[in-house]
Amino acid sequence: MAAGAGAHGAMTALREVVPVDAYEFVAFDPATGRHQSVVSDGHRRVDGDAAEEYTGLEAYRTAMATRRPVVMPEPGTELYFRRHLAPYGWRAGLTAPLFLAEGRYTGLLHLAARDAFPALTGRLVTAVSPMLAHVTDLTRCVIDPVGLPPGFRAVAFDRAGILREVPGRPVSEALRDDPAMPAYARAFIDSRELGRHGLWLDRSGQWHETRLLRAGVGYQGSLQGAVVAERPCSLPYDLTGREVDVLTRVAAGDSNPQIAAALVLSVRTVTTHLEHIFAKLACDSRTRLTTKALAEGLCRLDV
Repeated sequence: MAAGAGAHGAMTALREVVPVDAYEFVAFDPATGRHQSVVSDGHRRVDGDAAEEYTGLEAYRTAMATRRPVVMPEPGTELYFRRHLAPYGWRAGLTAPLFLAEGRYTGLLHLAARDAFPALTGRLVTAVSPMLAHVTDLTRCVIDPVGLPPGFRAVAFDRAGILREVPGRPVSEALRDDPAMPAYARAFIDSRELGRHGLWLDRSGQWHETRLLRAGVGYQGSLQGAVVAERPCSLPYDLTGREVDVLTRVAAGDSNPQIAAALVLSVRTVTTHLEHIFAKLACDSRTRLTTKALAEGLCRLDV
């Protein structure tokens, strides 16, 4: 569900029991450590620096410690209230920290009204906070990539290495738990490639067919990111792991002596591996071998 649709749907339900004239969802971005307004309604203008100003208040630190909403104006929030709420005619404000059920902080919800809030408002917002927290969870915001076949498990990364879930795809534990994967994804993001397809050997010795695709991550896909997806596989064409290594070097344009030096093999051994590879892939030249390897994702991804 899009953040905006989820926010407006949640607030429509909340307005059935609480008189809310305006609201604003503010997301915490773990990649930058800053807050940003993502969805609002009823405000004529949202101040870009209002969220960061609020997080500097003692009231914010109290709310984070207690996980309870702060009603405004109360001692310590008067200046903020006069600057950001009173000019628009609001007489009451309430700001709630949003935590997911597992306890991770995702942002803030600001409510404003022309009259005082009922006494139950704070308790009600606290009760629904885990549901509302999903609206501001930027780690879940990934623009669904085009061209990813069914059956792949996936994760997404931004350039800062923040891991995010991919909508509609089960999370790949193998990719998530590999400490080298964020840096590998960042290198892909910084490359000029639109996509990458190959074979990846995980730390347990299992081979995976693996694809990398560019994708927008963060709120409304505003950050450059990459989706990394995999599904376990056996090596195609009855290739061995060493033959995959040799084939990968051939596709990179290396000569037999260069392959031998890189893989610490004799040239004779490399020649023997190549004879087997040519036979298994039914190719009669290095050019055709390279074309087939790249087209079918037969090269090893060096994570």
